This record gives sequence, structure tokens and C-alpha cells, in this order.
Amino acid sequence: MTTTAADSAQPAPAVARDWQATHVFYAANPRPLLLQCVRPLVAGLEEAGLISGWFFINYWLEGPHVRLRLKPSSPEAAAEVRRRTEEAVDAFLAERPALYEVDSGFLNDFYNTLFDIEFPGAERGHYTDARGRMRLRPNNSRSAEPYEPEYGKYGGPAGVALAEWHFRHSSDLVVDAFRSKNLHLRTVLLGTSAQLMMVMSGTFLHGDTELADYLDSYYTFWHRAFPGTGFIGSEEYDRNYAAMAPSLAGHFARVRAATRDGAPGRLPSFLARWAEHCAELRSRAGKLATDGDLVFRSWDGARDERVTDPAAALPLLLSPYMHMTNNRLHVTIRDEAYLAHVLGRALREPGPGAGEAQ
Repeated sequence: MTTTAADSAQPAPAVARDWQATHVFYAANPRPLLLQCVRPLVAGLEEAGLISGWFFINYWLEGPHVRLRLKPSSPEAAAEVRRRTEEAVDAFLAERPALYEVDSGFLNDFYNTLFDIEFPGAERGHYTDARGRMRLRPNNSRSAEPYEPEYGKYGGPAGVALAEWHFRHSSDLVVDAFRSKNLHLRTVLLGTSAQLMMVMSGTFLHGDTELADYLDSYYTFWHRAFPGTGFIGSEEYDRNYAAMAPSLAGHFARVRAATRDGAPGRLPSFLARWAEHCAELRSRAGKLATDGDLVFRSWDGARDERVTDPAAALPLLLSPYMHMTNNRLHVTIRDEAYLAHVLGRALREPGPGAGEAQ
């Protein structure tokens, strides 16, 4: 049986308290913050043996910000980790503050639309101002916040531990890409994102039809998540696809062959490292499922479900894994949905050379 109701509600593990979360409100592209502040901070903490894990995500609630998570290597290291983090962030914000304010204009309306969609009920009151709009934190500020893992999304305590291990690799990969690639160019950013999506999805799902159906459902999910907003398109996606279809289909086929054959060495070094990591991630996730250690929250939020079949568990984990890597790259949800759409079409409509493996 693939899923069963969990024996009891999942407890909140004490391990969540081991992590430190710092939200850095920075209304600008996060690349300078990551390269000039976070990267040297993490390197110094690791060299001193003060942390045993780290990752970051980008978020929009109460204003655009980077959520930095650091895991002190011991309780005794926690105070020093906090001190160094605050010192590094304050120094960066003083030297290179973000100049854009989000209190008016398109982005303010955009974030409030996201807020209305994601927080339609009573829980929104904590985040609203006197006008009922989303409250904005001061730009160029930091805040120590509780670390609240999404146990229901990632499969319970064991699944969250795996996600944290993966997020560290994903964060390292993205920071390295910001350092070595021209990701400020839109074409380079989307090309990098598409290739990482190819590798990860192709590693997790081996059948062409299975993968194409998954990518279609991934696009559909985002399309339905923003009804009536125009954020996620369809007709313009099809128009844009025609120009890139021939080269995309052939490249995807080569990536698919390398991941399916377990031969990451056939890929460029950047993708080969990612393919090796994704293969290990898939193996660990599959074992957690067969061992009965993955417990997800049902879509309606009414119950916990233990998923023991890897064929069911892997797609559940693939979606948030893939989305959070795009999030770290600062790829918009609109662009992410577009890439899923064109990758799905590339599988269903292979062009010349698509069957060649190199």
C-alpha cells in the first residue's frame, strides 16, 4: 500500500531549535548579499568549526528578504555564531544598502497579490497594517526569527533532515553559480535553471512519459495557484517555445541519457556535480520511503499520510526540491512555470538530433 494514515500526529523535534534563522530584508537582487556577506561568513564559521550546516532561501513576506539558516556545531557555539552573523550582516548593509523601497509601485501590488492568495484567512492578521495591506519590514534590516521546518511538505522529521542536507548542497551550488556565471543576464539565468531542472527531474523520474506528465502537472500547479492574475501564461509560452525547441529537445535528450545511464561524467562539470548529488538524494529519499520514515501532510491538511512507495514519494519531494533551487537562483515563479512547460513539450515533441546521446 502506498500511503497510510500516520499512527499519530508528528511531534515537533527538538532538532529544529538547533538552527538559527536570520531574515535579511534587502530590496535588491540578493547576489551581492550572498557573495560579499553570506559566502565569507559561512566559510569563516566552517573554518572555525562553529557550524555543521547552512542554507538560504529568498522570500517575499513582509518585503523581499533572504532567510539565512545556520546550524551551530554545538550549543556552546551558538552565541558566537549569532554574534558573527549579526556583525557580518550589519557591516554589509552599512556598506552596500539596497536603495529600492517596496512601499509603492508594481512590486508592492505584486507582493500584496501573493499575500492575498497565500494568506486568505485569519492568519493574515499578524502580517497586516492598519489598511489591511501586507506590513513591510524596514529595508536594510535584519531579524532573528524562529526556524520552522515544513514537516508536512518534506515528509516529517526524517524528510526534513534529508531536505536540510540537500539544501546545503543546493545553496553551495547556487552561490558558486553566482560567482562564476553571468546570472544577471536573463538568458544565462534561465538557461542555467532549465539545465538544473533537466538533471534533477530526469534523475528522479526515469520514464519519458512519466517525466513529461510530471512537468505538465508542475506547470499546471503554478497556473492554478495564481488564477486570474496573468502571472502564469499559456499562449505566450507556446509562442516562445517555437524559437528554442530544436536546440532544447536535443540537449534535454542528452541530459536524460546521462542521468538514466548513471553517467554524469558525460555532462559538463557543473551539471555533473549536480547529477551526482541528485542521484544520492534520490537514493536517500527512496530508502526513507521504503523504511516507512516519510510522513506527509495531506493536501487538505486534515491528516498525516505515511508514504512507503518510492514511486509515490519521489514526485512529492521533487517538486519542493526543484522549486527551492529555482528560488535560490532568484528565478521567478512565472519563469519557472514557463521552463516546466517548454521542457515538457521538448519531451513530447523531440526535434532533430533529440535521440543522440553524447
